[in-house]
Amino acid sequence: MHGTGDFIRHLRDARGMSSHTVDAYSRDLARLDAYAEAIARDVTTFGAEDIRACVADANRRGLSAKTVQRNLSAWRSYYQWLLKNAVIAANPAAGIRGPKAARKLPQVLDVDEAVQLVSIDTAAPLGVRDRAMMELFYSSGLRVSELCGLRWNALDADTGLIKVLGKGSKERVVPVGSHALAALEAWRNDSAPAHNDAFIFNGRNGAALSTRAVQKRVRELSLRQGIFKRVHPHLLRHSFASHVLESSGDLRAVQELLGHADISTTQIYTHLDFQHLAKVYDQAHPRAKRKATTEKPGETDD
Repeated sequence: MHGTGDFIRHLRDARGMSSHTVDAYSRDLARLDAYAEAIARDVTTFGAEDIRACVADANRRGLSAKTVQRNLSAWRSYYQWLLKNAVIAANPAAGIRGPKAARKLPQVLDVDEAVQLVSIDTAAPLGVRDRAMMELFYSSGLRVSELCGLRWNALDADTGLIKVLGKGSKERVVPVGSHALAALEAWRNDSAPAHNDAFIFNGRNGAALSTRAVQKRVRELSLRQGIFKRVHPHLLRHSFASHVLESSGDLRAVQELLGHADISTTQIYTHLDFQHLAKVYDQAHPRAKRKATTEKPGETDD
């Protein structure tokens, strides 16, 4: 037998997938089974036109583009398994594309909010460390994993640069602003690291702070600072990118600073920039907004 139920058992027993993943596959394949039952067909007999019809049916039912794409991914895996077991001659879902999901624009802090957020009271418990951490996040647009992995020997305070190990173990060098440099220097004096290879932000026994610990701390600090948006390390990265692009207009430079391999990933920030420009235009231009009352015949503009 090679029904979808057999494939689910294969994922669970042979491939040892987690219960969460197996449940997700089960839901996605249940939709395929339901469609096959509705048209009185066996899923193993489906061709590409049947998969397209199943996608169209999901669209008519109001499923989101993201959900349909996830369904398709599960169906491809199922049919690839059938192909491998010589049940079918070709994967009918292989060339089928789902609807394009609208890309959500990341939320950002405005400049005033960002300054308010990083202005940690250094007299508070761990205040010197927290100030250095928040200043560095906003100054250099680091991922949380990048910040957690930083060691003191990566920082060149004289040039204001720091070496960062990013995704795929790719190293890049990013600038550190004067406020962040001052905060880091204060933290170094306060923490007195035993050696230059020590982690900048360490926990117990000199180990690096975990990403979860940093995420939790950022949330706590944002509430303490009176920022009631959902603040997390990546929000500071988004804010950094948006503010640099807004001021410079240099998308390629922002790509390098963020460590994006593909500039298309960085281009989302151009939409944020356009939103800002549209807002400025809407507030400043006398003819931007539709007025509540219309002009009477014969009236002229000044």
